[in-house]
Amino acid sequence: MKKINKLLRASLLGVALTAPALFAADAGAETRVTYKSAKSTSSYYQMAVQVAEAVKKATGGAMVLTVEESQGSVQNVKESARRPGNYVFTTPPVLVKLAMANKGKFEGDTDYKTIRALFPIPSLTMHFVVRADSGVETFSDLDGKSFIIGKGSFGAREAAKNFKLFGLEGKVKLVDAELNAAVPALKNRQVDGFATAGSYPAPNVIEAAAGTEVRLLSMSEEQIKQTKRTKLVIPAGTYPGIDTDVNTTSLPVVAYTTTKMSDDDAYTLTKAYWDAKGSMGKTAKWWDGVKPEMLANVIGKLHPGAARYYAEAGIAIPDAIK
Repeated sequence: MKKINKLLRASLLGVALTAPALFAADAGAETRVTYKSAKSTSSYYQMAVQVAEAVKKATGGAMVLTVEESQGSVQNVKESARRPGNYVFTTPPVLVKLAMANKGKFEGDTDYKTIRALFPIPSLTMHFVVRADSGVETFSDLDGKSFIIGKGSFGAREAAKNFKLFGLEGKVKLVDAELNAAVPALKNRQVDGFATAGSYPAPNVIEAAAGTEVRLLSMSEEQIKQTKRTKLVIPAGTYPGIDTDVNTTSLPVVAYTTTKMSDDDAYTLTKAYWDAKGSMGKTAKWWDGVKPEMLANVIGKLHPGAARYYAEAGIAIPDAIK
């Protein structure tokens, strides 16, 4: 009997000693990923938080994304050259093209050829919003109208560029105001409209359409060609009172990593993202605009782990990114 008790005590002691080690091993099995996004006040930061929550849930906590704020896509790309481990960042693909060629803001920099793509996220979509009673139905009608485009943002630069391309430079009365003043100014009839760039449905456009009849200006095919941007159709019904499709332009945005991420981790992250996209769309409609066809907007090569997921899912991969 004493011998049996000794054996039991030894056995229990063994469990007590090995259990912490087992739990530690489980904790160590957790894969951590840094997800570099945008300013904390932006919609893209909100998207990053949604992706992090969705991936953690889809993987049962096996993969955890830590969201980091950034000052913009150029910073995100530059950090990819020196960040160790699992570093994921979002950026318009055109910046990856410039980085790989060491042009523009990346001239004289290090080698960016290890960058690899994972999946597309909602695009930056141009919205030109006007009051329905402003008499503005096309871009040419903006002549003499008051308009807010904001300052310093992609949307502000793009709107100014479009006005110039469409023969409206100096004809539209640009109001010197930040974009956050646009909605109240529109509702108070202080301006005729405003321009904003954001993934649709954009919160400030929804706010503008609440209690005020608004119209979104649609670009002609010729105008879209002039911009040299990617065409995007905002579906009818996206915003209250707008029951027709709106043709506009967009700047694609893609989640990238580097070859430092293992194939298995890239596969797991990409699969978790697409598996969770439907549920994310139930709480934030901008995810509904993301389609596998948007892989055509990728510049650079796909990460082999992501490519494995797309092959298994039967999603066509453009030859240019294989």
